[in-house]
Amino acid sequence: MLGRMTIQRMDHVGVVVDDLEAAVAFFVELGMEVEGEAPVEGAWVDRVTGLDDVRVDIAMMRTPDGHGRLELTRFRTPAAVSAEPANAPANTLGLRSVMFAVEDVEDVIARLRDHGAELVGELARYEDSYRLCYLRGPGGVIVSLAEQIG
Repeated sequence: MLGRMTIQRMDHVGVVVDDLEAAVAFFVELGMEVEGEAPVEGAWVDRVTGLDDVRVDIAMMRTPDGHGRLELTRFRTPAAVSAEPANAPANTLGLRSVMFAVEDVEDVIARLRDHGAELVGELARYEDSYRLCYLRGPGGVIVSLAEQIG
C-alpha cells in the first residue's frame, strides 16, 4: 500500500554498555556529538521495559549531519545481562552492527584503537566502491565503517 505511512523516521538505535564514559568517549572519537546525558527512572520506564526498579544513565549521541542517533544506556538497576557470548561473531542472530560512513577509514581505525576497538576481521575493498571493516567497540557492539572510493 503506497499511501499508508507506518513510521515517520528511525529515531535512534539503543546500545546497552557497562562503561558509559568509555562508550561516550569512543563515539565522540568516531565523530558523534553528545546531544544530552541524563539519569532515567520511574514507573513509566518499568512499564516500557517490562523490568522492575529500572535506574539507568543514558547519553544520546548524534551524527554531525543530525540524522543518526545512538542512545547509550548503562543500567544501574537491574544489572545488565548478556544474552549472547562475549564478542559474539558477525553471524549471531539479532542486531549485529551499526554502519557509519567515514572519510578516512584507516585514520578512524587508528583513533578508535586508542579507545579499545579491535578489528573483527580486516579492512577490505568492495569492488571500486568502498573500503569496509567491522570494529568491536563498547559493550561488544560491532561498528561498521565504510569509506567511499573512486
